Amino acid sequence: MLIVAVGVNHRTAPVEIREKLSFPAHSLPKQLQRLHSYGGIEGCAIISTCNRTEIYVTPRELDDGLNAVWDFLSNYSDLDSSEIKNCTFCHTLYDSVRHLFRVSAGLDSMILGETQILGQVRQGYEIALQAGTTNRVLNTLFQQAITVGKRVRHETGIDKNAVSVSYAAVELAKQKFGDLNGRSVLVVGAGKMSELTAKHLVSNGVSGVIVSNRSYDRAEMLAEKFQGRACRFEELFRYMKKADIVISSTAASHYVIRYPDMCELINANPGKKLMFIDIAVPRDVDPQVNKLPGVTLYDIDDLQNVVDNNLAERRQAAVQAEKIIEEELDEFLQWLSVQLVVPTIVSLKEMGEEIKKRELERALNRLGNVSDREYKIISSMANSIMKQLLHFPIVRLKEYAVTNEGHLYTKVLQNLFNLEVDERDSQRYRIKNKGKENVQEILTSRVNDEMHAQKQVHSGGCQQ
Repeated sequence: MLIVAVGVNHRTAPVEIREKLSFPAHSLPKQLQRLHSYGGIEGCAIISTCNRTEIYVTPRELDDGLNAVWDFLSNYSDLDSSEIKNCTFCHTLYDSVRHLFRVSAGLDSMILGETQILGQVRQGYEIALQAGTTNRVLNTLFQQAITVGKRVRHETGIDKNAVSVSYAAVELAKQKFGDLNGRSVLVVGAGKMSELTAKHLVSNGVSGVIVSNRSYDRAEMLAEKFQGRACRFEELFRYMKKADIVISSTAASHYVIRYPDMCELINANPGKKLMFIDIAVPRDVDPQVNKLPGVTLYDIDDLQNVVDNNLAERRQAAVQAEKIIEEELDEFLQWLSVQLVVPTIVSLKEMGEEIKKRELERALNRLGNVSDREYKIISSMANSIMKQLLHFPIVRLKEYAVTNEGHLYTKVLQNLFNLEVDERDSQRYRIKNKGKENVQEILTSRVNDEMHAQKQVHSGGCQQ
């Protein structure tokens, strides 16, 4: 049975195309059933996020399956099929399985190793399962993909290090204070980056949020989002005494937090620990502040260095993750190969069972009346002979199924025993050897390609 993946993502199409091919979660059951109703589609599932839409189908025939997906997407989006083909990718069997495993592991995301996509893969599968559009192959594929995603994160730690400026600030705060529970943050300026950094700090335990901005109304609006409080800009240093972390990101052309003012504050509060996260360019905080006892200052370059170091660690983890995916891919393809010979095995067993019943009935008719004990002995002997004769052919066929010649052995067995097997159920498509003598070099190269646009992504929003 074939597995086909057709999709569009941030690499293949601009946002104006992706949004037309996006499926809201509430619409998926109906759309899945529409796709499933196409002739030749035995199973289907859809993963749809803000940056990708991927359709997985198990068609009877490759061309029929692809044409069904193109037609389905065209009708859904009102885009011409040729336009859709130009901006989508298409993977079959080996590549489609491997692609889903990499997606689930976070290796195909804008931010390498991010975690949100694993939940989105699970959600897409569960919706398809509830809609009744999956089959045995898709069920096994998605269940293993979810397992792969968990295994990669557990064994490599690829998602442990911050790779955005806002998350890097959280990481540095944890290094300084340890547990952030009960800590307070003062946000100077009401820009998006300050808001995002404050959001991540709050989600990591920071409990008090104070916002100061030249526009007091804007300060109040931002403070309300965190159930915090606003302070007027002229009261900045009075409220700074209550803060553990200060995030500053204003549009000022000069230092907003000056060294003399900070000297006065620290002298008046001996032993106080204060961490500054200066995201502004030009900088808001005088670099001399970093010399004061108990004060730590990080500017945008410091944060970017953390991001760069963590990205390097994720690249190393990704190489290990690719190896895990190769292992899991081999395991799945072995399972799938065995499924492809199941119709032949079933037919062989049915033939053996028919011969056994026919010959047993003929023998018992010739013997006449036999006791229950004699009947059980004769029946057991016939059943044992049948099973022993078929045991090794079945075992060998399963072993050969995972080789490139598996389809040939299947055909030979069908001819030798004159089995009637639906050819569509016993199709075997060769899986070419991908060549693993240079795996380390290949994997490292692939990971470097994935990281091409990483440094440009510094937000904590949807990154799939």
